[in-house]
Order: sequence, then C-alpha cells, then structure tokens
Amino acid sequence: MAAVASAPNPVGVLLREWRQQRRLSQLDVASRSAVSARHLSFIETGRSRPSREMVLHLAQRLDVPLRERNRLLLAAGYAPGFTEHSLDERDMTPVRATIERLLRAHEPYPALVVDRHWNILAANRGVDFVVKGVAPELLAAPANAYRIALNPDGLAPRIGNFAEWSAHMLTRLRRELDVIPDPKLSALYEEVAAYPGVRPTSEPSSETDAVMLMHTLELDDAKLTLFSTITTFGTARDVTLAELTIESFFPANAESAAALAAGVAELTAAD
Repeated sequence: MAAVASAPNPVGVLLREWRQQRRLSQLDVASRSAVSARHLSFIETGRSRPSREMVLHLAQRLDVPLRERNRLLLAAGYAPGFTEHSLDERDMTPVRATIERLLRAHEPYPALVVDRHWNILAANRGVDFVVKGVAPELLAAPANAYRIALNPDGLAPRIGNFAEWSAHMLTRLRRELDVIPDPKLSALYEEVAAYPGVRPTSEPSSETDAVMLMHTLELDDAKLTLFSTITTFGTARDVTLAELTIESFFPANAESAAALAAGVAELTAAD
C-alpha cells in the first residue's frame, strides 16, 4: 500500500485505507485503541497530526505489517521504526545459522524458506530431491515456490491431487492479499491462476483428507503423501525477518518416509 503524497495528510489516508481493509468502522478502531472516534476521524481527514506513538499504536491495533508501519511513519513525517536487513548482512548471522539448523535437522524431509512473495531463499536436500526434473528456468534465482508447484513444467504433472492442491495454494494466496494488498503478490496470483488445470476452488474428494489436505507427489517409482506446517519468527522486529516463512513437509506414511530417506541419501552420496 503506497503512500499518497498528494493528500494533505498522507498518514491519515493510509490509516483509513488500512481500517477499511480490515473492514472496521472508526468506532471499532477507536474502541480497540482507547482513543475517541472524533480524534480518529480528525487524524484520517488530516485535521490532526498524530504523534509517532499514536501512529505505531493505531498500526498495532490494525495489525499492520512492519514494512507498512515504516511507511506510515514516513508518511507522518517520522523516521522508520523498524530495521530491514538482508539475510547476507552480519546482523543476520544468528538468523542464518538458525535457519540452516532448522532446514538440516528436518532432512530427509523437505523444508524451504520463502520471502513475502514466495521466492525461495533457502531449501534443504529434501527439496532438492522433490524438484528433480523441474525445468531449469523455474529453479533459477529467484525461484518461486508457487511457480515451481503449479507450472506445467514444474511439479504440476506429478501432483496426484492437483485440483485440490492448486485450490489450496490459491486460497492461501488470496488470504495473504486480503491481509496485505501487494501488487507483486497480486500479479503472481493472476499468473499461476492462469496455468492449465489450476482451480481457484475445489471440494475435498477423499476421506483421507478429512483431517487435513495431503499433498501427493509421484516421483520416479515412488508416491509421496505429505502434509505441511508453516513457521514464522513471532518476535521479529526486523522487516525482513518478519516476512520470512519456513514451510516444512512431513511424510504421512512409512512408504513416503522411506522414499524421501532413500532419495536424499542418493543425493548426498553424489555430492
């Protein structure tokens, strides 16, 4: 959500947009924030300039992401309040080490780290095994998890429940866009939604998916049945760190576990 430079009080415009994005009235936000609806109205219309503390207070109550909180502060005439470091920087050394430990400890099962646009920043050998045979251009940096999963030159032909899995992925992307409007994420959604066979919605079709949706993959002679978990850094104060997501896949049965172990062992031996 970009700042509106031509507005008499840009921060008020942006706060109103975030409030509307959250489908809240001024009274709703005022009651959550312990400020009067009148004062909030003055801030939104530019009749009152909020303090730095008020900007951060309202942003927290509206669950605005750290990157957008910085934009709100800038629009109000204040310096950004949250750092943004590249993962390659020295300050992020403990984070890189933690991510590496998490990825390696999860082997032979696949795990990957993505940024806010689902570009892959790191992955383990479990992922290397799963993406064998994917078109090289899809694996070239910045490789995108959605393109790899849903592109016909990616994993799409190997996914046994592709209609359900693609619907699940598109639903997840739509929910992210509902929370944080983002042009790049919106463009990614439009791109992958146009891939052959991708469905925006799908109904569960088997009893095995009654508890959670499984991800079925056919790799060589092996059929993998997997489920996944999502991990984020809950106390992040850095924009980059707050936007990282770790997705970890687990085998749903002994056969899948054995196939992943054998595949990763083969890759390791070849290194």
